[in-house]
Amino acid sequence: MANSWFQFQQFRVNQDRCAMKISTDAVTLGALAGAESPVQILDVGTGTGVIALMLAQRFPEAKIQAVEIDSQAASQALENFQINTFSDRMQLWEGRFQDFEPQQKYDLIVSNPPYFPDHLKSSNAQRNMALHTDELSFEDLLGKVGELLAEDGRFWVILPPRQMQDFKKEAEVKGLFPARKFTLQDKPGKRIQREICAFSRSQNEFEISAIFIKNEDETPHETYASLVSEFLLGFKA
Repeated sequence: MANSWFQFQQFRVNQDRCAMKISTDAVTLGALAGAESPVQILDVGTGTGVIALMLAQRFPEAKIQAVEIDSQAASQALENFQINTFSDRMQLWEGRFQDFEPQQKYDLIVSNPPYFPDHLKSSNAQRNMALHTDELSFEDLLGKVGELLAEDGRFWVILPPRQMQDFKKEAEVKGLFPARKFTLQDKPGKRIQREICAFSRSQNEFEISAIFIKNEDETPHETYASLVSEFLLGFKA
């Protein structure tokens, strides 16, 4: 059973009321996502709030807005924001992302979105909301991001490779194109488990880099260790 809390180097995240606990996916996205000197940052589907908190740590001049549809997760994320040192720069809006109507555009938008279609659901309604696309389809997510992203902004997302293919096709329809890509693998030579992509409004060549979580001897791989060295206990540089 997952711990009810997770301690980072600079902040603590409680997660007992959230369907989705802190994961390698969230930590990797929070450590990678970036834009040129972002002032306004948006985290879509914040869950525990961990990605928003990581971005607040990384970009001390930025204001962070988080959106969460699940009421229990939203209240817990808000509490996590309030107990940490970045609270004066963090806000939470509870509701459907499709209904979110802010006054400003965002330099950086980040999402660890649901990606399962409407089938094979569990009996846990909260977990289904976090995992399945019923409440937030790729089309709806990208359509709203297209409205809210600043002209030179970046939108970052993490998905399994198969779902990322579909996502990229829909992104192009909305005028968003890959600008940077990372692959995430457990070990060198193993299958790609996730792809982390940045999208922008410009259609250019982009770089692809690989991140490996572990070496063959189970020790942390340098690509992952260096990425999380400012966040996770035990990885401090």
